[in-house]
Amino acid sequence: QVQLVESGGGSVQAGGSLRLSCVDSRYILRYRSYCMGWFRQAPGKERVGVAAIDLDGSTSYADSVKGRFTISKDDAKNTLYLQMNSLKPEDTAMYYCAAYLGRCGGLGLVQAFYHYWGQGTQVTVSS
Repeated sequence: QVQLVESGGGSVQAGGSLRLSCVDSRYILRYRSYCMGWFRQAPGKERVGVAAIDLDGSTSYADSVKGRFTISKDDAKNTLYLQMNSLKPEDTAMYYCAAYLGRCGGLGLVQAFYHYWGQGTQVTVSS
C-alpha cells in the first residue's frame, strides 16, 4: 500500500523560507509516471491546490503562490519538493502531497483528481 510521507514543515516568520519533501516510504510509486501535487488546508477552510508537476516537468501554481513557491521532483529519489519563499501568514496550513498515475492533463490543482495522499505536514507563518 502506498504511503506518502511529507516532511519539512515548521514554524517560520513572515518572509522566511521552508522546503517541503514528500517520499513514498514504501517505494511503490515511480514518480516519473505520476502527476504530483501539493495541496494545503487552513483551519476552517477547504483543501486547495497549491502546485502540481506533470510527467514532463511542466508545472502549475495557484495564483496565491506564483513567484514564491517552486515545485520540483527527483525521479531517481522518488521525492517531491515544494520550495516556499517569502512566506506570509496566510500560507499557514497543513500541507499535503498527492499522486495521480498518469499525466496531470490540466487537473493538477484539482483535489478529486488524485489517487494517493500523504498525512500532511504543518506550516505556520507568524507575522
